Amino acid sequence: MSPFRKLGRVLGIGRDSDSEGYLDTIDTAELENVDALHAPAEVYIKPVALEDEADMKLVEEELKNGNIILMNIAPMSKYTTKLKKIINNLKEFTIKIDGDIARMDNEKFLLTPSRVKIIKKRK
Repeated sequence: MSPFRKLGRVLGIGRDSDSEGYLDTIDTAELENVDALHAPAEVYIKPVALEDEADMKLVEEELKNGNIILMNIAPMSKYTTKLKKIINNLKEFTIKIDGDIARMDNEKFLLTPSRVKIIKKRK
């Protein structure tokens, strides 16, 4: 079972068939309007496609606001040097705010704000 399906089940949003429909990546413009699409909540899980360095600032802002980020790095995968720099900067940022970051697969990272930790050991 993929980590995203497990996360979906834990959050109560899983479904019996393929859960990929829940993981559609939201582009930067759509992310600004996500809160208007849902009833107010304390924490949102927001998918973000990392397309350039400007998206790093968006991720940081969402983490400051207490939201969880599912980040897709596929759009930047061919720019390995730039991608490493961005990932390292986001790792430093999450440590600074007492958050957490984990690689879910080759193209996805999970970033959490303070008070939310990721268990990285497999049982």
